[in-house]
Amino acid sequence: MEVEEVIFDIADALRVPVLILALLALALVLFELGGLVAELLKRRGRGRGRLDQAIISSGSALGAGDSGRAYLELGKIATSKSMRGVLGSIVEHRGSAGGSDRIAKDLAEFDYGSVRRLERTRILVRVGPALGLMGTLIPLSPALAGLAEGDVQTLSDNLRVAFSVTVAGLLIGSIAFAISLVRDRLYGQDFSDLEYVASALAPAAVAAGSAPAAPGPSTPPAAVASTLSQPAATPTPTPVAPAQPQTVHPTTPPPQQPGGGA
Repeated sequence: MEVEEVIFDIADALRVPVLILALLALALVLFELGGLVAELLKRRGRGRGRLDQAIISSGSALGAGDSGRAYLELGKIATSKSMRGVLGSIVEHRGSAGGSDRIAKDLAEFDYGSVRRLERTRILVRVGPALGLMGTLIPLSPALAGLAEGDVQTLSDNLRVAFSVTVAGLLIGSIAFAISLVRDRLYGQDFSDLEYVASALAPAAVAAGSAPAAPGPSTPPAAVASTLSQPAATPTPTPVAPAQPQTVHPTTPPPQQPGGGA
């Protein structure tokens, strides 16, 4: 009986901390939801055309030796402070010795920072339902004790707390899961944009004046598909006539003149 009493006392002592943690987790997930809305608002009007225009403008500025204007042009496509820092690193280190390694490291650090930011909501995906389950089971003990003693008020109060914490835990997990999915896509697109900018603003690309080309007319997809589906024409070999055997005629020695001297 002593072991059961110890476990019961521990569970009863965790009742208030679990309820407090559930409230804090709910407040945190609502804060993260507001941050996600702000991030989505910053990305309004985002598209490939805007990115290409920023690259063309910054490439022209770098060709003219104006790094400050190039940084300002690239800053128009930055959606966060960390992304703006990587864009500044691309402008600063693109032509220096070992600059490509420094840019690659900054890109990796940006990726690690995105994963670290995603960890907060990914943890809440598991912690929220866990707190809800603990907050459900802990009040059941006093509720059952009240039922055994015929105390309906104690039973109803504990069951109300248990069901409320369950709903809160499921709500935390659902919102955190949705935030994690959307942010995973957004941060992946940010990383892709940074890689594209770093490749387009490489010293060789800027010196050659290569910029993203504007979309123009192209072959219709149906014509391309039909062309690709047709088998390649096999050249017909030209027949070669067999070599005619040559007839070798024996050479007749010239007749000797009569009376010829030796």
